[in-house]
Amino acid sequence: MRQQIQALALLALIALLAACGGTDPAGGERIREFSEGMRWQPGFVPFYHDTRKGKIYLLLDESNSELLYQESLPRGVGSNDIGLDRGQLGGEAALVKFEPTGDKVLLRRTNQSYRATTVNEAERLSVEQAFASSVLWGFPVVARDGDQRLVDATEFLLRDSHGIARRLKSRGEGSFKPDASRSAVFAPRSRAFPRNTELEAVVTFVGDDPGPQLRSVAPDPHAVSVHMHHSFIALPEAGFEPRVFHPESGYFAMGYADYSVPITESLEKRLIRRHRLIKKNPSAAVSDPVEPIIYYLDPGTPEPVRSALIEGASWWADAYEAAGFSNAFRVEMLPEDADPMDVRYNVIQWVHRSTRGWSYGMSVRDPRTGEILKGHVSLGSLRVRQDLLIARGMTAAFADAGDDSETMDMALARIRQLSAHEVGHTLGLAHNFAASIRDRASVMDYPHPEMSLDDQGEVSLADAYAEGIGDWDKRAITYGYAQFDTPDAEAESLVALLADNRAAGFEFISDPDSRQMSDFHPRSHLWDGGADPVTELNLVMRLRQKALAGFGANSIPQGAPMSDLQEAIVPVYLYHRYQLEAVAKLIGGADYRYALRGDDSAPAVTPVSSARQRAALESILATLRPDALSLSPELLQQIPPKAYGYARNRESAPSRTGALFDPLSLAEAAVGHSYEALLHPERLARLALHHSMDSTQLSPAQLFARLQDAILLQEYSGMEAAIDRRSAGVLLHHWRQLFANDATDPQVRAAARGALEKAQRLLRARSRSGGDGASDYADFYRYEDWLIARSLEGRVELRESKLTPMPPGSPIGG
Repeated sequence: MRQQIQALALLALIALLAACGGTDPAGGERIREFSEGMRWQPGFVPFYHDTRKGKIYLLLDESNSELLYQESLPRGVGSNDIGLDRGQLGGEAALVKFEPTGDKVLLRRTNQSYRATTVNEAERLSVEQAFASSVLWGFPVVARDGDQRLVDATEFLLRDSHGIARRLKSRGEGSFKPDASRSAVFAPRSRAFPRNTELEAVVTFVGDDPGPQLRSVAPDPHAVSVHMHHSFIALPEAGFEPRVFHPESGYFAMGYADYSVPITESLEKRLIRRHRLIKKNPSAAVSDPVEPIIYYLDPGTPEPVRSALIEGASWWADAYEAAGFSNAFRVEMLPEDADPMDVRYNVIQWVHRSTRGWSYGMSVRDPRTGEILKGHVSLGSLRVRQDLLIARGMTAAFADAGDDSETMDMALARIRQLSAHEVGHTLGLAHNFAASIRDRASVMDYPHPEMSLDDQGEVSLADAYAEGIGDWDKRAITYGYAQFDTPDAEAESLVALLADNRAAGFEFISDPDSRQMSDFHPRSHLWDGGADPVTELNLVMRLRQKALAGFGANSIPQGAPMSDLQEAIVPVYLYHRYQLEAVAKLIGGADYRYALRGDDSAPAVTPVSSARQRAALESILATLRPDALSLSPELLQQIPPKAYGYARNRESAPSRTGALFDPLSLAEAAVGHSYEALLHPERLARLALHHSMDSTQLSPAQLFARLQDAILLQEYSGMEAAIDRRSAGVLLHHWRQLFANDATDPQVRAAARGALEKAQRLLRARSRSGGDGASDYADFYRYEDWLIARSLEGRVELRESKLTPMPPGSPIGG
């Protein structure tokens, strides 16, 4: 790795000089006189540290006038909800200049979004002057000798460089500001090296109105201390060749407007983000690199997770082999004295939070070219526990004398895949949510555990997660990293590679088309599995039924409070939630790809067939049946209120019954999720559009009629009747919302009115047959009739009542 240590002897010398306070201070007579007695740190941006006053002085001259600047957060707050995590990078790296002016030196961030890539200096200057730059700081000059200036950087280091105060306020956690009297330079992490200088400070934020999340993680929520890190980085050496972005390449894009191109061409230029990797032997089909890509694992990671993370991340070596590089990628432990925020190290950090949250793959990049200088992975430590919770709940893991090895194996299989996934982001790769449908072709998808029923009808975890890098990943790395003899050969080879991907059946569909409940690509979704979404949902429901039949005391460890079942049941009961969303995308769905004009086969946008949409609808209706949503009386008797000393939390099943476990609210959350996916206004508008183009396609009115037959015209008793009424109430709620919302497609709004009027007639007939009103059914019918009447009269608010919310979901869980 080009940014890592170049020579151990050189580093040892620098470390020795730092430890001794430096033996050869730089600067002219005035600077040496001012800095007498201070600790000297030679390096890229050399500095003096006044240990008596706690100040940092940078020595600036023409040699370091233009550079890269990256700020980060080496020590965080610890709350997923606040989102200020250990190891978090602060946005994009900035191309900056030190500009002397009078008694100060400005740190100016140049605007890389608008450029002129030409040798004509006047043309470049015209673009530079047309768009704003940003002066990040003004450093006061304290001593000067010729072109050398010694500037005070202390306030620069102690400021709120990471936007902590803004983040806390936006999250409703209070108004805070840095307190200089409780902040200081952090000397152990303030060091200079030949091509980078790393500076750090502990910064304390004070406020009088801390919010609940801050109170839950800070020992004194009125005084929150974090660390801020600042990296000054030498511009990368010449020789890196940017690579053009294609929407189907699988990479993140880095874009800018180039005003130097001919007026017949587009201003917008897009490059991929990638590491520098060059063959030692360019003529060889497979060659070692000049310098490999090395990732370093946080030594604070415990076993057996440590080994799993190393193994998963190391899978990428196979992808680079496919791209023509041997021994190009490896994972090692981070040296004990290394700083994880040091830009010379690609790092995988094990990050703790008070609640589970996302993991991230970030990078420090050259904003001019897209070259990745440092990959930085943050893996949330609670994710593996969530996988354990799912595995234990689905298998009643503690029925066999407490043997939990199978569930641990599944959790470690997931953490290996997660390690590979997040490292993939730091190699430049974006999510490919269309990969799971093709035999789990990429670690860059979000995988659902693919459990199965074994020969004895028991839930098996044997193949829950795939092992190794996927076939799509090898092709993507080849696009980004394969080396070619000439630019023409590169262009031709990349076009051929993408054409071969399509011919081989590989697809790439990413975040903008996959994450929202309203999305409609039939093969791109998060946390789904299987070649066919409907078939997979039917299997998932059978697995869920089997797991719920065996759920109980054997789903939690010996000695755990029985009330822990209130959390353990959630991911089991809602095991189908993500696959259901994938199936819902078929309804009102349309097939398409990221085609460019001139591609070998640019397809038309094609609606999902009517037959497939109707099959998807029936599959979803099966998940709404009261017998699929009810829990046995024997199970309910096993789930007590929370034990003394324990409390409900966000992972607990939702409840309207106080401390008592509430199966009806859990069922309401499940059906509400189904209706939210099925009856999204945009999905219904697409149904109306497709039906107008092809009368055989499902229309909103036909969808509503089928729901009416399945939900409102059935008769149940006992607990199933109670669930049925909840489900009917949620359905009617959604129809009322569709009718009341002026933004709803007019044809959908009309269909919603028709559905409400039909439901109203049915409810009134049922109410009359209910006798004198003593029946719970009759009360329910009259109440819903009243709500519909208000809605049809225009007296309903868009949020007339509060439905039971779905418990937390992504990252994967209940």
